[in-house]
Amino acid sequence: METAIKKYTYKDFASDQEVRWCPGCDDYVVLRAMQKALPEMGVNKEDVVFISGIGCSSRFPYYMDTYGMHGIHGRAPAIASGVKLANPKLSVWVITGDGDSLAIGGNHFIHVLRRNIDLNMILFNNRIYGLTKGQFSPTSLVGQKTKSSPYGNTQPPFLAGELAIGAQARFYARVAGNTPQEMTQVLIEAERFNGTSLIEVLQNCVIFNDGCYTEFTDKAVREDKQLHVEHGKPMLFGKDRDKGLVLKGLKLEVVTLGEKGITEKDVLVHDAHEQDPTLHQMLVRLQFPIVTGIIRSVADVTLEEREVALTEQVKARSEFKRTDDLFFSGETYTVK
Repeated sequence: METAIKKYTYKDFASDQEVRWCPGCDDYVVLRAMQKALPEMGVNKEDVVFISGIGCSSRFPYYMDTYGMHGIHGRAPAIASGVKLANPKLSVWVITGDGDSLAIGGNHFIHVLRRNIDLNMILFNNRIYGLTKGQFSPTSLVGQKTKSSPYGNTQPPFLAGELAIGAQARFYARVAGNTPQEMTQVLIEAERFNGTSLIEVLQNCVIFNDGCYTEFTDKAVREDKQLHVEHGKPMLFGKDRDKGLVLKGLKLEVVTLGEKGITEKDVLVHDAHEQDPTLHQMLVRLQFPIVTGIIRSVADVTLEEREVALTEQVKARSEFKRTDDLFFSGETYTVK
């Protein structure tokens, strides 16, 4: 029998551990957004699990008054997959960073997205290794000077969203690390999604990569530099909501309403549910404006559902219904 969902507040999900992040770090914003989102998700506290790898963000499970595990570098998706498959009713969250998930954990990252297990991932992307004191990561920009690239990074960066959609991610969202209200809503929508959800947080590192997203996320410019998309709504942005996106040939182009006869009807309407990922990839790659919100949310069968269906098919064809039926069927066993 299903147990009734209790009524919680954000305080119910805050642990008694001292939060040990640098003052001003966006990790605090993500933590509070999660604590505020969980009471709105309709899940019992004892059914929530946080699994992390290694990195500043990976301290997250300590600060949540839920079940959790601080795993090893890059392996959080594998551990979380086992947790979810062992107990499908759980709400499982992977907490990871750009170094943890896109370097040593790269294979686990792409394969959990491909398999579409019903769990959620939050990718804290600050374009740097913070915990190990400022080496370049797989998302560091070319030319970026770090402790391990004093003359400038020479390796082209991953775009996390591009990589994710290429790995068949069904749900991908991107949020700025200083937008707690938008972040809270995206976390709620991710939990409601049946399948693997990935939320990339554009997160500032105040110590080793301060200002890494300021050109998009600073309060003075973000209305003009960010396009927050919502399914079914026109892709408009700007302080006066007078700029939008149109498709010109094979490229997205920014237009201004009122110029050259452009009206709101000419602006693209966001379709997060479109199966074809072409436009979603274009939105991920766009540099101006940078696109935030739920970019892709496509319903599909989960790995668990496929496994259950296959198990039922095999059981229906089998002449043995129990293990004892096999053991006492004769002197030899024939595997079909």
